[in-house]
Amino acid sequence: MPQGLRYRILLIVALTLWGSLYLIPSFSPALPGWWPSFLPSHQIRLGLDLRGGTYLLLTVDLEKAVENSLDQYAEEFRRALSEAEAGIVDIRREGNTLRFSATSASDRTTVREILADRFPILEPRISAGSSSDIVVDLDSRQVEALQQYAVDQSLETIRNRIDQFGVAEPVIQRQGERDILVQLPGIQDPERAKELIGRTAVLEFKLVAEEGSTRETETLNGQDRDPLSGEPIRTTYTLEKQTLLSGDGIADARVRPSVDIEGPYVELILNNRGAETFEEVTGANVGRRLAIVLDNTVYSAPVIRDRIGGGHASITGGFDLKEARDLAIVLRAGALPAPVTIAEERTVGPSLGRDSIEQGTMSFIIGGVLVVVFMVVYYNLAGLLADLALALNILLLLAALAMFDATLTLPGIAGIVLTVGMAVDANVLINERMREEVRLGKGARAAVDSGYERALPAIFDSNITTFLSGLILFQFGSGPIKGFAVTLCIGIMSTVFTTVFCTRAVYDYFLARRRLNALSV
Repeated sequence: MPQGLRYRILLIVALTLWGSLYLIPSFSPALPGWWPSFLPSHQIRLGLDLRGGTYLLLTVDLEKAVENSLDQYAEEFRRALSEAEAGIVDIRREGNTLRFSATSASDRTTVREILADRFPILEPRISAGSSSDIVVDLDSRQVEALQQYAVDQSLETIRNRIDQFGVAEPVIQRQGERDILVQLPGIQDPERAKELIGRTAVLEFKLVAEEGSTRETETLNGQDRDPLSGEPIRTTYTLEKQTLLSGDGIADARVRPSVDIEGPYVELILNNRGAETFEEVTGANVGRRLAIVLDNTVYSAPVIRDRIGGGHASITGGFDLKEARDLAIVLRAGALPAPVTIAEERTVGPSLGRDSIEQGTMSFIIGGVLVVVFMVVYYNLAGLLADLALALNILLLLAALAMFDATLTLPGIAGIVLTVGMAVDANVLINERMREEVRLGKGARAAVDSGYERALPAIFDSNITTFLSGLILFQFGSGPIKGFAVTLCIGIMSTVFTTVFCTRAVYDYFLARRRLNALSV
């Protein structure tokens, strides 16, 4: 046997074994205990249209993301100016602009120095209306960078929340400039999922304002509940606007049981910076009430009895276990950099998925059997070889879906069916060309060579154009269209490999061993 042919046969055998290993987890209810960890364990995931669940299309408020970033810059800048003892009258945000009012030329110089040293992306300029005002603008590139970061951070935060929520095989991906696609297979409680995903989770610690305070204040609603009935009580709190500690200082959040009637609470474990800040804040404000604010709602406002060290704090609010668990999830996963709104929502029942699977499986089996029988009856042994190549084609296609952790949907099944049609068409072209050569009186070797040579241009033309169409669908299509495009493109590559490479290797093998004197085609 020629060495090149030997390598081709080994490649086919290796890919067949690879495909079989990748499909075992998908068709086996449970992997055996002896299954090594280095072998594939991914299953082919089923989409919502096959399994049922919740579909959400979320839109990130990019304008609010830029405003939040500027507010954060303003707060950090306020602290820096306070440390430098600069006479700043006011710091305010106007759209994508920060405006500082300085009382003297030396203060304006201090502002410029702090901007240059600690905030290099902010470019100051003197206001045209007042010589005491310094205006800081964000150019279009900085705004675009902040918006891109907001979408990426929102995507990562939502993924962390859903992973902790315990959803098996979710689909979370960016779609367009500001949208995030979320598919939660098997979830039939969309309200809880929406509440968990959409909660901004901006955590702040602020002091309750004292009577006669001259500091800037704000009024927020509370989350208090009646201790006996558990019903919410409408309360309001007047708080100092300055945020003493934010969610950035949290390292972990856990649900803890309570021995009293208030129910479970959420324990916060602070990181080093958060623990140091919290200890300083509590030590400097003994006897005052410290409000714990989440998404502009006061959950509790306990009195500080003593300096609190050790990096631990707690949030109480009359939670039930589910509410406490969901709150801990969003705090662990971090805050969203901007609000998200639900642009589209669908809930698919599991019965539709089962019916679709059964009908799709039955149609695939019936169509496959008819194709196999036709090829064997019409092309004899050449048809049998084409059927084996078709089976290997489907094996490799499904294995690739499992390897890439792709999600199989109804459009994806349609792509598989189209792949079968393309594969059969390619085999028909090859067999018909070889049959013509046999009718002309050529031998087996010449008929095989001429048949493949004459069929290949048509096979490559049709498959390449279809592959390019699949790439266009994947690039510009939505979720279901992308699923169809993925299976179509993978199927075309496996079709060309099995139809041209594999079947030709089989013919060359038998011709090399002189076991093929006449073609059965």
